[in-house]
Amino acid sequence: MVRTRVEVQQQTAFGDAMVRALMRAQLLLAMRLAAGTALSLCALPLLMLAFPVLTEAAVLGIKLPWLVLGVGVYPALYIVGRRYIRQAERIEAEFAELADE
Repeated sequence: MVRTRVEVQQQTAFGDAMVRALMRAQLLLAMRLAAGTALSLCALPLLMLAFPVLTEAAVLGIKLPWLVLGVGVYPALYIVGRRYIRQAERIEAEFAELADE
């Protein structure tokens, strides 16, 4: 009986389908996280337009929109990046487990 790992290594039709499924899962993950990040970043200016009081607020002499865009965005991007890495590694681990069967 031909093992799954051999089929992936020899690039048979089944192995090719498995690799394509892995790539599709990682692409969908990247697209979901990128869309969520883009929507969040686009929502910030809309939020400031909807509530003009926020544009006038200041913290330590720095206006709130500049503080949010200059400081607040980077931890959010770091969290999205860490989430992507963790989920991509989980997808790869599931693929490796499936290939070992």
